[in-house]
Amino acid sequence: MKKTVSIILFILFGSASVWGATFEKTKESTGQENTSIEEQTAVFLKNIPDIAKEFIGIPYALGANPQESGSSDNSHLFFAIYNMAAQKAGLVYKSYLTMKALLRNVVEVDENNIQNGDLIVLKNGHAAMIYLVEDTGKIHLIYASAKRQQVLSFNSGNVIFHVYWLENLKGFYRLSNAMLSTAD
Repeated sequence: MKKTVSIILFILFGSASVWGATFEKTKESTGQENTSIEEQTAVFLKNIPDIAKEFIGIPYALGANPQESGSSDNSHLFFAIYNMAAQKAGLVYKSYLTMKALLRNVVEVDENNIQNGDLIVLKNGHAAMIYLVEDTGKIHLIYASAKRQQVLSFNSGNVIFHVYWLENLKGFYRLSNAMLSTAD
């Protein structure tokens, strides 16, 4: 009987040790995945300026996907930029969302903490994407203008930025973490 109890205890302790080793490996690999997604997110942000520049000057068209038609509205423009940057970084961007739905999937950020890909949103719900933040603090923005019938770019040195965008500012926003995932 003592021998049977000893064998059972030996098996239980051995199993616990193996389970502990497996658990430690899982924790280590999770740490590696976090580093990887951080690196991928950095690549995502780095890709945004060059991708955004590809769309400057294309015609405005409500409901148009720029990758299919060569024209765009704001929600499709932002989707194309985010999606292409995510693909180049080995990430997956959630999906196309209307502007209202996209704005439900962002978090507010301080104006002193903006980065590529953040949005400047006006009180009326209109938005522009910050596609480049220079080391000097100058920011470059892009949006599809229905009024001007094309995708426009402007920067924070532009008088329109101060007299229109900042005067009607609701805030600065960033994609929530749920909008990007790793490609499996």
